[in-house]
Amino acid sequence: MAIWNLGSINIDHVYRLTRLPAPGETVTATGLSLGLGGKGANQSVAAARAGAQVHHVGAMGTGDDWVIARMIRAGIDCANVARLADHATGHALILVDDAAENAIVVHPGANRALSRHAVETALAGIGPADTLLIQNETSLQAEAAGQARAAGARVICSAAPFDVAALRDVMPHVSILALNEPEAAALEQALGTAPPVPAMLVTRGARGAEYRDLGTGRVTRQPAFAVQAVDTTGAGDCFAGWFAAALDAGLAVPQALREAAAAAAIQVTRAGAGDAMPDRAEVAAFLSARPQPRT
Repeated sequence: MAIWNLGSINIDHVYRLTRLPAPGETVTATGLSLGLGGKGANQSVAAARAGAQVHHVGAMGTGDDWVIARMIRAGIDCANVARLADHATGHALILVDDAAENAIVVHPGANRALSRHAVETALAGIGPADTLLIQNETSLQAEAAGQARAAGARVICSAAPFDVAALRDVMPHVSILALNEPEAAALEQALGTAPPVPAMLVTRGARGAEYRDLGTGRVTRQPAFAVQAVDTTGAGDCFAGWFAAALDAGLAVPQALREAAAAAAIQVTRAGAGDAMPDRAEVAAFLSARPQPRT
């Protein structure tokens, strides 16, 4: 069993400001931090720290070696991360003011420059016991999903950044569609019906998450754990990556939801995205202090 993740790799440049600049205005930042980001890298780190064997398939520029080093330290196999000389590593410029308002510019860079041959070669080893994770921040999601499904693997697609056209292409190959509640409503409105996928994982912010089995109509709900949030960046990625790892380990959906909710609760109490993902020991300790209610 293993998780293969065709996923984005970004460097987050977070600038702290007293206020956001107006058009044409220059404002001096009060602080700068660099961190590992991108929905793909975030999910890979979450799944690896959950204990899964994770193979990341992606691309970045030829510099920024600290990014690869950080992913490898998290336990991720990065042998299929291409280094592209003609493309910059994906990055996000994030402006955050004292009122916690933000403005973000994302440059996809190498994330959108993967070749079909590279993806097909990287996924040649995927099999029926494995899971493919994809998000809408790279190229070739539909092609990768089709290859994985043909090999018998489970395909979990995170529908962000939300794009109906991209989802139409990939949904025929998807096992579980992961998205937040507004995205789920927008997709159903655009399609005029429930998405043509076997199941949906819907995150609902402070109200937790639910797993919708669209074949049986059964809905499994998981409340959120009450914590003092510091930074919610990457919380959905943490949840999706941990949920995928739990299913990969053979856990039933209710337990997978509970572990994913605990991991996300820990993650939001820390600053950062990929760097803030908890490990299995932390999640186990968190849950041991919160016994599951009897039903």
